[in-house]
Amino acid sequence: MTTLSLRAMTRDDWSEVAELIYVSTNTWYRANGKPPIFTGDPANTELFCAVYEALDPGCCVVAENERTGRLAGSCFYHPRETHVSLGIMNVHPNYFGMGVARRLLQFIIAIAEAQGKPLRLVSSAMNLDSFSLYTRAGFVPRAAYQDMILRVPESGLPETPPGYERVRAATAADVEAIADLERELGHIRREKDYRYFIANQDGIWHTSVIEGADGRLDGVLVSVAHPGSNMLGPGICRTQEDAAALICAELNQNRGRQPVWLVPVTCDSLVQQMYKWGARNCELHFAQVRGAWTPPTGVVMPTFLPETG
Repeated sequence: MTTLSLRAMTRDDWSEVAELIYVSTNTWYRANGKPPIFTGDPANTELFCAVYEALDPGCCVVAENERTGRLAGSCFYHPRETHVSLGIMNVHPNYFGMGVARRLLQFIIAIAEAQGKPLRLVSSAMNLDSFSLYTRAGFVPRAAYQDMILRVPESGLPETPPGYERVRAATAADVEAIADLERELGHIRREKDYRYFIANQDGIWHTSVIEGADGRLDGVLVSVAHPGSNMLGPGICRTQEDAAALICAELNQNRGRQPVWLVPVTCDSLVQQMYKWGARNCELHFAQVRGAWTPPTGVVMPTFLPETG
């Protein structure tokens, strides 16, 4: 019988964790008749290790086969001021169905409970195995999102929506106001994430904000452009109009690329605007929370780097 032990990921594990993310994710999508999520060099997915370790050193747990020393699974987590976020979780195909994901999840649930904080995640609505894993553990689906994808023309989008003129690049001076805005609208706070995005030491991030007539911030949206991930998010806005302006701005930062972003299914006018630009649906996701949750009063656009439902 295989014996697995849980321990913290080390720098020496990065290449194996990256390959685990690559192989596990692509195996599931192919098995369900869909194209792979990751292409090219598996080393590209070391991006997750690098970003997560920069933000939360030591906050990745791996399941190691005690006999071979090989990794059977991994999961990142992100302690924040108001909550703990469950990051990307992967199990090697050789260990599917052996309870590895359940052990990893229980480990992180214990951390959130010890801190007295709710645990949040974003999970695929198409993967019923993971949906069952989380709901059995006490997570409750709180919001649904449709994943949208668009090949952005090299010249950028042909037109801009109302409010676009109020969008500008974020600066370090905006960080506290951004964190305050997310606490006001989304009822969570994660100031260091935005400080990291705006510092952009990796050269792969861009952050835009939209200002109101009174000079206050009405929204923020981040994007990442890297072979391991090309997404818009995280973001939060006061209105669907603000969200459309920010999405347009970040899409124009990704000219010639094909980013993915998540839009709340309840934002009907925003969704229709995305269709007019030529975006199409590629997946559905749920934001799930284990513990206290307050409905957001703005437009939330989650992402997977790092995750927060």
